[in-house]
Amino acid sequence: MPDQQSPIDVNVEKLPEILPILPLFDAALFPKMVLPLMIMQRDSIRLIDEAMSGDRIFGLLISKGASKEKYGPEDLHRVGTSALILKMAKPEENRAQLLVQGMRRFRVKEFIEGKPYLVARVEHIREPEKKDKEIEAMRVNLTGLFMRIVELSPGLPPEMGQMAKSIQDPGTLADMVASTLNTTLEEKQRVLELVDLKKRLKEVLRQADRQKEILELGNKIQSQVKEGMDKQQRDYYLRQQLKAIKEELGEKDETQFEVEEYRAKIEEKKLPEEAKKEAERELNRLARMHPSSSEYTVAITYLDWLISLPWHESTQDVLDIKKARKILDEDHFGLEKAKKRILEYLAVRKLKADSKGPILCFVGPPGTGKTSLGRSIARAMGRKFHRISLGGIRDEAEIRGHRRTYVGALPGRIIQGIRRCESNNPVFMLDEIDKLGMDFRGDPSSALLEVLDPEQNFSFSDHYLDVPFDLSKVMFITTANILDTIPPPLLDRMEVLRLSGYTEDEKIKIAQRYLIPRQREAHGLSAGQIAFSRGGIRRIIAEYTREAGLRNLEREIAAICRGVASRIAQGESQAVSIRIKDIARYLGPAKFTPEETAAVQTPGVATGLAWTQTGGEILFVEATAMKGKGDLILTGHLGDVMKESATTALSFIRTHAAELGIAEDFYSKMDIHIHVPAGAIPKDGPSAGVTMLTALASILTKRKVKKGLAMTGEITLRGQVLPVGGIKEKVLAAHRAGIHAVFLPAQNEKDLEDIPKKIHRQIQFTFVDKMMDVIQKALER
Repeated sequence: MPDQQSPIDVNVEKLPEILPILPLFDAALFPKMVLPLMIMQRDSIRLIDEAMSGDRIFGLLISKGASKEKYGPEDLHRVGTSALILKMAKPEENRAQLLVQGMRRFRVKEFIEGKPYLVARVEHIREPEKKDKEIEAMRVNLTGLFMRIVELSPGLPPEMGQMAKSIQDPGTLADMVASTLNTTLEEKQRVLELVDLKKRLKEVLRQADRQKEILELGNKIQSQVKEGMDKQQRDYYLRQQLKAIKEELGEKDETQFEVEEYRAKIEEKKLPEEAKKEAERELNRLARMHPSSSEYTVAITYLDWLISLPWHESTQDVLDIKKARKILDEDHFGLEKAKKRILEYLAVRKLKADSKGPILCFVGPPGTGKTSLGRSIARAMGRKFHRISLGGIRDEAEIRGHRRTYVGALPGRIIQGIRRCESNNPVFMLDEIDKLGMDFRGDPSSALLEVLDPEQNFSFSDHYLDVPFDLSKVMFITTANILDTIPPPLLDRMEVLRLSGYTEDEKIKIAQRYLIPRQREAHGLSAGQIAFSRGGIRRIIAEYTREAGLRNLEREIAAICRGVASRIAQGESQAVSIRIKDIARYLGPAKFTPEETAAVQTPGVATGLAWTQTGGEILFVEATAMKGKGDLILTGHLGDVMKESATTALSFIRTHAAELGIAEDFYSKMDIHIHVPAGAIPKDGPSAGVTMLTALASILTKRKVKKGLAMTGEITLRGQVLPVGGIKEKVLAAHRAGIHAVFLPAQNEKDLEDIPKKIHRQIQFTFVDKMMDVIQKALER
């Protein structure tokens, strides 16, 4: 196709306000300069065709990144040059060659939609006409610098220097030199954006001076390498020259591509200010390293961690309270307090989106559903879930990470979990927080103080990252069996929710709804092949398990499923129904007998209620008296507090011997022996004081303790009964044992609110605050 060219007559003062925009990715055009262009994109060719049929004027904007097929407004700088098409040729239909001349700088006000190519409303920038001595001095200096560059550059003709000498306008001179210098597009764009004449001249002088130094250094290196070189060494010389230049500039060919790639990723990630500074500092170090250096891998790994963390990525919370309630009820039976607290949190989030996440601590015996409740919470909220087991962790670096000075350093488990979740608001479960180690190797519980404090964790600092990360959006849930081993400052940061053991009826319902279907599926059985009667489940609970949770119950159900699967596989049966009489066939003889049947109705034996890590337990206290010299013998692996309770009980009885109808000198003629069965198991705590008092009073007065009675409470020398903890667990243990009457301290009456109503109706509660009342009410007449 022939060239299209016509006389040029354009008024620079009346350039159009709306310009079609052509993106540039490998060149820059300055006002009054001429630039050849090759156009191959379909939309761009259409833009040129329409410009040629009009005023031949369009705008050029430099792109921020590499070349791409389709550019958007966000991909381009906002300051560019309006251009006039001097000449156009179309050697092919989908290719156009242009010769364009820069007119004026412009600034984009807004982009206008409606065309297949970019169109913008622009504001043309007037060139400043101000001139003074400083500007004139900089013009002269720049002219001299450029002439020196032309001398040193074999690719530039000498006429370029003469042309620069003839340009009297400082702004035009700066643009001409900037367009000629071998600089990056970013540096050319910087000059293009500088409207102030002094600032523009200073920037171009800086670039020209750097170019001159590089050329002079190149000539110096060339002369050094050239010595002793013959024709066969020409290729070697070129490589050495390139290598010497790179070394002098602190650049490496092998790392250049990787550095640019990481720089682009850092820009794309939009890191927080502090993290971005640290990343750029590390990137600058990386650019100066050799790939074979050991520090190179360390820097790469650190940058990978910074880029891969979800600084701004969050999952959308599901704030449908009814749906969340349904999910929690589907996954767990009971646990009303925990469910209520989760629904309250969701309700607050619905009303106030930026509320801080609570730090919940689920405390309860093993097998009560603490860990699985965390998964349900994450599912109900639509968040990702991550669990960290803290049991046995002794090194603080497991939480906070290692410093990068160590070989093989990594961030702590908190940051690792955040990266795996790929969101900054997951549900984080810190399991077994009561089993954290603490010795000379470190104290990880202290490292958790910052993690679990909503007033501090918005700027959690990991030793490896060394920049703050916001953990305030994370919902932390911790679990523990007991609170005693958790350090008080750590416990103070958490909201404790107690998950008590399950009643027998609750266990039956959970077995029917969750455990049996799960084990049926795990063993390849259908509902038609195996069925459990309610009585059969009750017998497994009563005679084959002794626990507050459900783990052993599920194991026993699994054992029965294995036995049934074996029978069906061998063709002995097609379908099996598990009733009371069938349990022994699959599980053998009963492992436990109800505790009450073990109690012998005889003076000196009292039934107590104890709390252990696995829930409530029945505790028998046996006392006997024999001839002796007044010694008190205590056996059964008792702790110091329990021994003191026995001594207190005996001292009270000696003080009130007359009121109880006991000889006042009984102690001088006999020894008293108190024993608590299961002697191999350590026991301690003050809550057995009432039981020991009753057992001693029973043996000394020869009166039996009333049948079916259990008790708990701490005693004092002045005759008071003090409150104790774990009331719900103890009452559940009494119910499991078939006990129908319980003595509790009067101050524990408020704790009965947590007791299920069905158990409340089946057990008669007596509240006591005087030790004499306990003896009178507990012993038969």
